[in-house]
Amino acid sequence: MALNTPSGAPSARTVSLSWVVVLLLVVGGGAVAVTAVAFSPRSSAPSHSIQLTDDLGRTVTVPLNPARVAVLSPSIMDIVYRLGLRSHVVGVDCYAAADGGLSDDYSPDQVALWNLTSSMCVQVGPEFVPEMLVNLTPQLVLASTIVSVAAVEQITNQLGIPVVMLQPPTLSGVLYDDNLVAEIFEVQPAANALNAQLSSELFNATTVSGSAYIDPTVLVTYSVDSNGYWTFGPGTFGESLIEIAGGASISANAPTPYPELSSAQVLLDDPQIIIYGLGFGLNESTYAGGPDWSSLGAVQSGNVTGINSNWLTEPDPTMILLGIPALLELLHPVAT
Repeated sequence: MALNTPSGAPSARTVSLSWVVVLLLVVGGGAVAVTAVAFSPRSSAPSHSIQLTDDLGRTVTVPLNPARVAVLSPSIMDIVYRLGLRSHVVGVDCYAAADGGLSDDYSPDQVALWNLTSSMCVQVGPEFVPEMLVNLTPQLVLASTIVSVAAVEQITNQLGIPVVMLQPPTLSGVLYDDNLVAEIFEVQPAANALNAQLSSELFNATTVSGSAYIDPTVLVTYSVDSNGYWTFGPGTFGESLIEIAGGASISANAPTPYPELSSAQVLLDDPQIIIYGLGFGLNESTYAGGPDWSSLGAVQSGNVTGINSNWLTEPDPTMILLGIPALLELLHPVAT
């Protein structure tokens, strides 16, 4: 599991949740039209290439419809696959073999569905290995901020391979990135169809959560250690996920985007519901061994549930299509 968190790179393009609501008020054919208006990356680049602005505000010139692409993020791989572009992918992100290799970033289901193999590995952690990328001869790299700024600069400046950074800060940014990838590969109809699905799911979520009398307080945690529970703070896609599903996150006003809450803080805030991520070595027993777990009110009342970690940590279409319905059912079981 590679949590997509911001790095020291330039400020990310921000699309607020209110943008989603405006888009969804015209759900259906109009929703796609609004997305198209909001998205206008084309410039005066040559006909065989395209110049665009990525999620970190970088202006990048990339080949149009490249045949060989390295995808260095599970969230981007989800978009690429859903747009029918799997045949273009020659490389994916991996950790060092001693740290799990391909399985450290991709679940067994993802490996099988996307037909990923260890021969496609480009090691991005604990350090970037440029030779593994060069050997795959990609024309373009699509990456998230699990790839370091130094690695991006090396790929761009030393290896001469353009890098597009796709790191949506909120759920609405996923729709933008669908369009961005479609623009590169000239598959806009596929992006329109996908974004119509995503818009419908987001609209349904706002309808269900909006009809609730009260938003239950919730802790959504994707990892735990002896110091506490890792969760989402303000301005993150995780907080956006909780908000649109109608939950009141106890970490919504945290001082950092991805805080670790101590057990004392969780006990003080006393969330009504706890939702935790499963997979990548994390299971029910992992969280049960967390600090003061049995003392938490939600645990004592049985209001704790585990769901697929990928639905919580990867800002991609699957988070919207599967993660949001799962959260809605847990946060508003009567309404759903």
